[in-house]
Amino acid sequence: MYQRTVASPIKAVGVGLHSGDKVELTLTPAPADHGIVFRRVDLPGQPGFRVGPDLVNDTRLSSTLVKDDVRVGTIEHLMSAFAGLGIDNVLVDVSAQEMPIMDGSAAPFLYLIQQAGVVEQKPAKKRYVRVKRMVEAVEGDKWVRLSPHEGYKVKLGIEFNHPAFKKAAQTVELDFAETSYIKEVARARTFGFMHEVEYMRTNNLGRGGSMENAIVLDEYRVLNQGGLRFEDEFVRHKILDAIGDLYILGYPLIAAFEGFKSGHAMNNKLLRALLADSEAWEFVSFDRAEQAPAAFHRYRAAAI
Repeated sequence: MYQRTVASPIKAVGVGLHSGDKVELTLTPAPADHGIVFRRVDLPGQPGFRVGPDLVNDTRLSSTLVKDDVRVGTIEHLMSAFAGLGIDNVLVDVSAQEMPIMDGSAAPFLYLIQQAGVVEQKPAKKRYVRVKRMVEAVEGDKWVRLSPHEGYKVKLGIEFNHPAFKKAAQTVELDFAETSYIKEVARARTFGFMHEVEYMRTNNLGRGGSMENAIVLDEYRVLNQGGLRFEDEFVRHKILDAIGDLYILGYPLIAAFEGFKSGHAMNNKLLRALLADSEAWEFVSFDRAEQAPAAFHRYRAAAI
């Protein structure tokens, strides 16, 4: 299997969830082995950096890259879309300190990438990180784990003492050898509670949030007209986040991910623990597509 990039440049405009600022986003094709690079085009010199777990230095309600006081925040939904379509190399130009939130899911980013087109970069082989032994991160009753698995699957549990959550499963397991990311994950939106608004405003967060880009709940119910897109949309969004957070590694994982009450901080802690144990992982590539695990076959049809 070969590395992939977008076929042509494409732009979008939106608002930052936490800053409330207008954001212009441009995705541009990048050469093989370039990686996923974010660039702040609104700053002098247009500073940029390639994604990596060591650059995630702010995890308050999102994953934010920070290097030399340059910030690019709320990258997890875009990174999740890149993972879902197998994008290895792309230049992401952004005109503000965070990604546009769009509708609160990864679906608009998927649409953007599909409009740009996806191209395989022959003869550069795609590199995967294969997990060879279990690695975990634990913090109180929260935990996340990567285990050996010849494919890619995710199992995640959440726990909220709220009537809306008790109506549906709070644990979901998806094996991507059998499940479509596009159909089963990408449309799940971020969510928040009305009682959190004061905290977020005090900490300069959530200033761009609305029912157009998030599921909003009061003490009893979902307030959005039209309700939920999935019965278990809350936990599916946490899976969307986890996929994006894990793709900050810069390579697709051949592994099983499990977690309970996972969040951006825990996901990043897990990636750092994995990289710190050189015996727990290895790089692998495949000469032919059929040699790769079935979990990575589904997005191949999107390439041109």
